[in-house]
Amino acid sequence: MSTPYKRLDKNQAAVLLVDHQTGLLSLVRDFDPDKFKNNVLALADLATYFQLPTILTTSFENGPNGPLVPELKAQFPDAPYIARPGQINAWDNEDFVTAVKATGRKQLIVAGVVTEVCVAFPALSAIAEGFEVFVVTDASGTFSEVTRQAAWDRMTAAGAQLMTWFGVACELHRDWRNDVEGLAALFSNHIPDYRNLINSYTTLTGGK
Repeated sequence: MSTPYKRLDKNQAAVLLVDHQTGLLSLVRDFDPDKFKNNVLALADLATYFQLPTILTTSFENGPNGPLVPELKAQFPDAPYIARPGQINAWDNEDFVTAVKATGRKQLIVAGVVTEVCVAFPALSAIAEGFEVFVVTDASGTFSEVTRQAAWDRMTAAGAQLMTWFGVACELHRDWRNDVEGLAALFSNHIPDYRNLINSYTTLTGGK
């Protein structure tokens, strides 16, 4: 059974960044490490650009999972930061769920490490409570493509929508007439080919 098209709305969406920790990032093998981190930071940048409520959480950060990636903590100094003492599923942590519900948003854009656990568990739990969940596939990583596919299958069967950070940005933006320069700069910062496109355009138009 297919899931009806649920369109992202910047006024209804919040971003959940789950367990992007230095130790866990070392486990990611389904993406090139540099490209993966770029994707995570691109998602963070679009959350800032669209002024989306953003929640950061870590799992057992004093253990081998390690601390949150420093760039994320620096980018969202005022965002709720939930350092879970042990719960594997972030949705099992009362403070995390309270922070999510406090946003007043019903659409959750979720990414994390690793995909079949840190992303899938809270995504499935949120769906069960009536939230619309959008999983950012290229900002979520795991051990292999096999484990990734298993997680994707499980989440889509429950109604989650799989997207990329670029797709998320475009669906939130809706219309280029809303703003060209700002979003184009965001894309150019994270996609080299897009930077080439913009450079070509500005050369042809003389920057007008």
